Amino acid sequence: MSADMTALGAQLGDLCAAGARVFHVDVMDGHFVPNLTVGPDFTAAVARSVRPHGGLVDVHLMVERPGPLLELFAPHANAISVHAEADPHLHRLMAEIRRLGCAAGVAINPGTPLDFVTELIGSIDFVNCMAVNPGFAGQSFIATTPNKVGRLRAALPDEVWIEVDGGIGLGTLVQARDAGASWLVSASAIFSADNPVDAYRSLAELAG
Repeated sequence: MSADMTALGAQLGDLCAAGARVFHVDVMDGHFVPNLTVGPDFTAAVARSVRPHGGLVDVHLMVERPGPLLELFAPHANAISVHAEADPHLHRLMAEIRRLGCAAGVAINPGTPLDFVTELIGSIDFVNCMAVNPGFAGQSFIATTPNKVGRLRAALPDEVWIEVDGGIGLGTLVQARDAGASWLVSASAIFSADNPVDAYRSLAELAG
């Protein structure tokens, strides 16, 4: 979402060459969040760019009623997360995401109780823990996020990974990592930099 769409193809190639392997696509419908972004065709284009390099596509559906969209995105995705509040039938959605061949994730907003997650243990592969209120790029990292990530890590089996999404940059990455996150989503800290490749390398080095 933070990328320059006119330069994205070249930038994806450059980032793959620098070692990036997971690319996060934010899909927003203008209803669940107050913004409108990209769809399946864009996601397919990202997949065509990164998969020859061994890249993975992580699709984050910030949409109401995501169920009917899963079959449109799954062919181009390796992982899909949907929001806890977006559909009352999360257990069914997780099973459908897995049936379609993707890792299944539940995304939680800063105010979402952890009970939404713990009730799904056994049905999820990862949790996308939002460190900002979803909808816009460039927001500041919410200071209480590491505490929430730590509580998630303690509640989840080791095989369920935690993704932290929003506000990840040089000043916040270590806090999220040390709290228990294993996937760190950084957007504006990379694509708003003068040199996105150098920005990515700095973050990757810090992440270890």
